[in-house]
This record gives sequence, C-alpha cells and structure tokens, in this order.
Amino acid sequence: MQVSSLNEVKIYSLSCGKSLPEWLSDRKKRALQKKDVDVRRRIELIQDFEMPTVCTTIKVSKDGQYILATVVTFEILSDDYSKIVFLHNDRYIEFHSQSGFYYKTRIPKFGRDFSYHYPSCDLYFVGASSEVYRLNLEQGRYLNPLQTDAAENNVCDINSVHGLFATGTIEGRVECWDPRTRNRVGLLDCALNSVTADSEINSLPTISALKFNGALTMAVGTSTGQVLLYDLRSDKPLLVKDHQYGLPIKSVHFQDSLDLILSADSRIIKMWNKNSGKIFTSLEPEHDLNDVCLYPNSGMLLTANETPKMGIYYIPVLGPAPRWCSFLDNLTEELEENPESTVYDDYKFVTKKDLENLGLTHLVGSPFLRAYMHGFFMDIRLYHKVKLMVNPFAYEEYRKDKIRQKIEETRAQRVQLKKLPKVNKELALKLIEEEEEKQKSSWKKKAKSLPNILTDDRFKVMFENPDFQVDEESEEFRLLNPLVSKISEKRKKKLRLLEQQEHREKEEEEEPEGKPSDAESSESSDDEKAWVEEVRKQRRLLQQEEKVKRQERLKEDQQTVLKPQFYEIKAGEEFRNFKDSATKQKLMNKTLEDRLKIEAKNGTLSVSDTTVGSKQLTFTLKRSEQQKKQQEAEKLHRQERKRLRRSAGHLKSRHRRGRSFH
Repeated sequence: MQVSSLNEVKIYSLSCGKSLPEWLSDRKKRALQKKDVDVRRRIELIQDFEMPTVCTTIKVSKDGQYILATVVTFEILSDDYSKIVFLHNDRYIEFHSQSGFYYKTRIPKFGRDFSYHYPSCDLYFVGASSEVYRLNLEQGRYLNPLQTDAAENNVCDINSVHGLFATGTIEGRVECWDPRTRNRVGLLDCALNSVTADSEINSLPTISALKFNGALTMAVGTSTGQVLLYDLRSDKPLLVKDHQYGLPIKSVHFQDSLDLILSADSRIIKMWNKNSGKIFTSLEPEHDLNDVCLYPNSGMLLTANETPKMGIYYIPVLGPAPRWCSFLDNLTEELEENPESTVYDDYKFVTKKDLENLGLTHLVGSPFLRAYMHGFFMDIRLYHKVKLMVNPFAYEEYRKDKIRQKIEETRAQRVQLKKLPKVNKELALKLIEEEEEKQKSSWKKKAKSLPNILTDDRFKVMFENPDFQVDEESEEFRLLNPLVSKISEKRKKKLRLLEQQEHREKEEEEEPEGKPSDAESSESSDDEKAWVEEVRKQRRLLQQEEKVKRQERLKEDQQTVLKPQFYEIKAGEEFRNFKDSATKQKLMNKTLEDRLKIEAKNGTLSVSDTTVGSKQLTFTLKRSEQQKKQQEAEKLHRQERKRLRRSAGHLKSRHRRGRSFH
C-alpha cells in the first residue's frame, strides 16, 4: 500500500506496490515480508482484481455489492447485477439477467454510448450517426429515432430529476431533447466557450464526457482537456477548468457531500470545488486511465487502466470505507506513520510563460512535464541545464540578487521613517506610538487584534481633509485634555525631528542611516489633585482671554465712526422702517458665526457652559410691531377688566326666620 498527500488530502493506493508471486512457499513469503517494508504494508482488498483484457468502462451496482467492467460501455438497470445491458464494439446489444445471457440485437450504426430513460423504459443509443436510436424495452421494438444536427455523437446522459436527454457531438455542441415531445429544447456551443485566454487549441474541441447533477447542473468534458460547468438556465459556463495536458476528458463525476467535481483524463484525476474552482487534490496513477468510478456513499475510487489490473484508491475525506472493508478506517493511523509523499522535491514548478522563455513548450503532454494547478512540474536537473543554455549569465544575476538581498537586510535594521499624513500629524503619531506599545506588551499575544484607525478607510478623510484638523487652542480641547500639555510638547518635539529627517531625505534623495532611538523615560502619572489644579488653571486662563477679547471689542466699537448711507426704495413698496430693513439685509449677508455674535450682543442669544465641557445656546425670538401692539392691547384690556371687576359676595343667600312656605 502506498500513501500520498496533496493539499493535505491523503490518498491510499490499495492496488499498487510490490506483490509476491504465487509460486513462492509460505516460508519464503514470511521471510520477504520481514525484510521488505513495501511487501509488509501491502493490503490486497480484492484478490485477483484483474480482467482477461484491457477494459474501458468500470461501474458499481447501486447496492454497492458488485463491480463490473467492459470493453465499450454498459448500463445496470437494477440495483444489483440481475439486469444489465452491454454495448459491444460490433454494433451488438446484449441483455443479461441473473442467470446469464438473455437476448441479443443490433443497431444500424456503431454505438459509442447509451442511457436508460426509466419513466418510458427507452434506451437511447448514440454513435457514428446523426440519429439517436430509441429501443423500448416494454414493447420490445425500435421507435422513431431523434434526428440531430451533428454528423456524429460521442456521449449522452439523462437527467434523473426531470428526464432531460443530452447528447455531445463531434462539433463541440451539446443538444438537449425532451423525451415527452421528442423535440430539441436547447443547444450549447461548448467548443467556443472552452477557449480561454490561457488555453492553446490546435483542433476543434469535441465532447468526450457528459454528466448531470441535480436538476440544473451539468458538467461537460472536451477532447482538448477542458471541463465546463453549466447551469441549464444559461448558455454560458459557470467555470472552465483546464487539465493542462491537452488530452481528452475520459470521465466526469460529482461528489455532493464536499461539493466536488471529479474529472479524469488518461494521465491524471483532478478533484476541484464546483463553486470556486479551487483544486481540492489530484491523483496520478501508475498507468494510463480509461475510466473512473466513485464507490457509492464512500471514499473509495475505482479506475480502469490500460492494463488488465484495476486500481483501488481510498480517500478518507471523501467518505468512510465501504462495509466490506470497514477495517480501513482503523488502519488509517497506522498507515499514516510512514507516508510516501508525492511532493516533488526533485522537481521545479514552471508556468506556461516559463516554458515559452525556456523554449520547452513542445514538451507539454510528454513524460518530462507533469501538469499541476496552473503550470507543470519538471525535473530540476533538466531545468538547470536548459536555464544555463538559455541564459549563460544566470550566475551574475544570482550574485546581484544576493547582494541586493544583503542590502535590504541591513536597511531593515535601521530606524524606519514613519510616513505621517498631512492633516493631524500629532494624532497620527500618537496612534502609531499606541500601536507600538500594544505590540510590545505581553497581553497582545492573547488579545484579539483591533483595526488601526490609520489604515481604516472609514477614517481616511480625517487625515486628509484640513477641515478635520484638531484645534488645540479651542476651549473644549483645553478643558477635556488638561494633562496632555507635557505629552503634547514631547510629541511635538518628536514630530519636528521626524519632519527634519524627512526633509533631509528629500534633499539628499537617499535613505538616511538613522540613529537608534533612545529609550523613553517612564514618567509617573499625576494624581487627582494635580488634575483638578490643571483644570482650574485652564479655566482661569480662558476667563482672562475672554475678558481681554471683550475689552478689545469694546475699544473697536468706540473707535468706529458711523457714516450715513442712502438707499433707494423700489417702486410699489411701502416704506415702514428703514433701520429694520437695513439691519435685516446686513444680517442676511453675514455668516452664521457673525450673526450669532450679534444676537449674543443684543441679548437675544445666551451661551453657557455645561458640566461636561459642551455649549448650551438659548434663543429669544423677536416679535413684530403688530405682535407687540396686540400684546400691549391685551395687557391694557386685562388691567381695565381688573379695575372694573365688582365683588359678588353680597349676592350670597341669607337664612330667613319664620314658617316655611308650603
């Protein structure tokens, strides 16, 4: 048994490795098993898993109990082997029951593939003809064939959900037919869609493999090594994968539990995700492949090779081992102790562009190149020989690269110059220092990394737009940050040094050597009393500054000389109050800040500070002359009513003496 691994996916080959001849005695076999590790590790699950001749098709029955292989193709109509239909290479069709041969008939032209339509019990045969022959098993006769537009048809398949019949032609098209109406309902040009920017096509791609999955998904393989994934609602492929070998795709299968597509040509088996197209793993058997089959509900893979011996591979991540070999799951740990990895240590990975530069494009498809991902693996010795022939000055380039690498290493040891933004440089420097302190702290390893404001696009404008510049002279900043004075002075000094260093770098156009940064002296934090004193000090300074500003404004007002201004009244307008209209016009021309200052001066606006350092504004709405007159009239009316109001206390009823009136 051999164990290989690619992309951390282990593949156990259960049919390759050293085996012992049957004519050896048991004593010699035991002696060889003790000496040879490969012989001791070999596990032969199926004894004599060989056919008399080379087979082209391999399948497993639905119940998972039987494995069948034939020369052309066949179809299992039952859950076990009791009903099987074989298509031979001499145009004959054989029906077998559980007891053996049952019936034999012929089709007009050589057949290449066929599918069974369960609802109507029809067999659809395609081959070297433009017609699709239909054989009804219930009536026991041929029905009218389906006439396609193709010269010949290679493969076919029937969707198990809605019964759509699809056939692949030699012209690179896929025709879809509705078995109920016997009309063509769709046509896909896969040959045109298979040509990508990276693919090199020397001949017309024909359809070589076809497989449905679910109601809407279909995979198509071409003769030039491309696999196309379609959604039946669109004529454009969802994904196009290239095997890089230029060989026809032999088989396509779906693995639903991991959303994988398994595609195989004669050289390699690739498994890739059908949603992203990313390669899951790949497998290169010892011999050329003819067909691949997935064992139902398990991680076992069966292959029909260009030798009579079949291949068996076990991939645990695809699923568990079958019931008849469930012991493989228990042997997994033991088999992983000494795995034989297929990592190509002695190979060099090259792309198509590298092959063009080396002049080795003619080796594509030969044993010298092994297709992998988006390129190839080639022998490292061959690569060095060709590289030396193509570029004899490779040693000089290697020497220059080494010198450049040494220079970069020495530059990395210097002090890195911080690139600060144009706006809020001090804030950016503060954030950089905080980030460096977090990286140096011990809890940083355990804590979850938080996003940096400098690299966050949401705060990008704050370091680019000058409108977001922090005003350190404002009252709010000085009240909310009473203790940042010392730290700010220290940061400003460091900022000036960085600016000078950056200025020198621009002048010299070279990277400065730099000096090692001195260790910052640790300063003890001030207590609460110092904080209160600093706040009081800032408030006193603000009050003094406000008093000086008021005196300056008063002095300016006293020195202002008013000059008469004349205005022209428009025709048809009534002059009411020249002063009010002029004042209103002036206010409309002023900015909001100036208007607020005027209103505060007139007493209609009052500004007060809150306990948290914010501002509180109170407005007094102005009244028009009509509103003032109406308010004054209402006030006089209330006063007059109050003077004329008479007391009604004398109207109270008094108690009368004497008899009551009846």
